[in-house]
Amino acid sequence: MRIRFDEQLEQLNEEMINMGNMIEASIGNAVKALMKQDEELAKKTMAGDEKIDRTERKIEDLCLRLLLQQQPVARDLRNISSALKMVTDMERIGDHAVNICDYTKLIEEKQIVFSDSAKQQMKEMKMICEKMFHNISKEPDDTQAWLQKVHDSENFIDQKTEEFYESHLERINKGECNDEACIIFSEMLTDFERIGDHAWNVAKQMAKIIERG
Repeated sequence: MRIRFDEQLEQLNEEMINMGNMIEASIGNAVKALMKQDEELAKKTMAGDEKIDRTERKIEDLCLRLLLQQQPVARDLRNISSALKMVTDMERIGDHAVNICDYTKLIEEKQIVFSDSAKQQMKEMKMICEKMFHNISKEPDDTQAWLQKVHDSENFIDQKTEEFYESHLERINKGECNDEACIIFSEMLTDFERIGDHAWNVAKQMAKIIERG
C-alpha cells in the first residue's frame, strides 16, 4: 500500500510541475498577445487557461485520493496541504494571465495605442516575471538561498510596479496617453504585482515541502 501511495505522490509532483510550465507559458503568450495584438496568441492563452483549470481539478482529486487511500504520516499530510495551497495560487496566476489577455480584445475594439515607454515597461515586467518563474522551477541546492532569490524577485516586481505607476502618472499629466490606455496599463500593473505575490506564495510552500523531505 505504501508503494502505491508513494507512486501517487510522485504523480502529484509531476502534475504540479506540468501546471507550473503551463502557467509560465500562459503569462508569456498573454503579454505577447497584448503587445502584438495577436488574436491567435490570445486564443492560445485562453485554451491554456482551460488546461490549467483541468489540471487544478486533477491535482485536487489526486490529493483527495491520497488522503482517503490511507492515513498519511504527518509529513505527507503537510505536503499534501502545501500542494493544495500551491495549486490555488498557481490557478490564480493563470487567471491574471487571462486578465492581461482580455485587454487585447479591448485594445483592438477601441483602437487604443500605448506610448513606446509603456510598451517597454510591459516587456520589462514580463521579463521580471519570467525570471521569477525560472528561479522557482530550479531545484535548489540551498533552499534558503533559493527562497531569498525568489523573494528578491517578488520585491523587485513590487518596486517596478511603483516605479512604473509614477512614470505612468507623468505620461497622463503630459497627455501622452488616453483614458482607456491609462486604465488598461494600471490594471495590467496590478495583475503583474498579484502574479508576483502568488508566485512567492508558491515558492514558500515549495520550500516547506523540500525541508520536510
